[in-house]
Amino acid sequence: MSTQLSAGGAEVTVDQENGCRISSLRIDGTELLRQGPRYGAFPMVPWCGRVANGRFRDGATVHQMPLNHPPHALHGFARDAPWRPAGAGATEAAFAYDLTDPWPYPGRVTQVVALAEDSLTLTMGVETYGDSFPAQVGWHPWFLRNLEAGGPDAEVSFDPAWQEERGDDHIPTGNRIDPKPRPWDDCFGMPNGVDVTLTWPGALELRVTSRAEWVVIYDEEPEAVCVEPQSGPPNGLNTLPRLVTPLDPLEVSTTWTWRRLG
Repeated sequence: MSTQLSAGGAEVTVDQENGCRISSLRIDGTELLRQGPRYGAFPMVPWCGRVANGRFRDGATVHQMPLNHPPHALHGFARDAPWRPAGAGATEAAFAYDLTDPWPYPGRVTQVVALAEDSLTLTMGVETYGDSFPAQVGWHPWFLRNLEAGGPDAEVSFDPAWQEERGDDHIPTGNRIDPKPRPWDDCFGMPNGVDVTLTWPGALELRVTSRAEWVVIYDEEPEAVCVEPQSGPPNGLNTLPRLVTPLDPLEVSTTWTWRRLG
């Protein structure tokens, strides 16, 4: 089962049975997302990127998550689970997912998908049913490198304040360094909010913005470029925990705005 939204020439498909991912984003008939059950644009929750060796500490307690990307735990596990529909119209739909084993804390995640003629806004929230716990949210879109066969490669433009130095184990070392040239599988700090522009020359420009202050750029595969706004850096459950409390849920949004070129 999937949910279809449309506004003007924009069409979105949400596959709530497969991690509530955006499985298709078409602008005037042109697909922007890499196709396949692992791709599209999926939510990362209750953590983003890698958790070192799958372990995180909450106070004096150490929790072990499944090593779904050995030797680490990667991207949470809501992307692999079915979500419940929580209401839909022609241009907006809401979905919910209950945190459960192996996550050690009861809670609920919601995602609202809102489509306009020239933008898509995704809003994700995490709330606790009991004790406070650390969590992260983010999105992992696989934007096509080429919008058509033989077309120009997507160009990435952004101005981060720093890059998180990445160790040989792909975990940030804690050092902030000057941004390096691509290729990237790296996290960047944008303290004024994520603002990254993808341009397919002569075809389309798409701007990814968010009040979140962290973005991972992944462009090491020939098929796609990933621009991942998220509420904290990889391994952030350990290094920069953001507590979800009964009085202070976690909520983050990202908006993708596009315009045709030429």
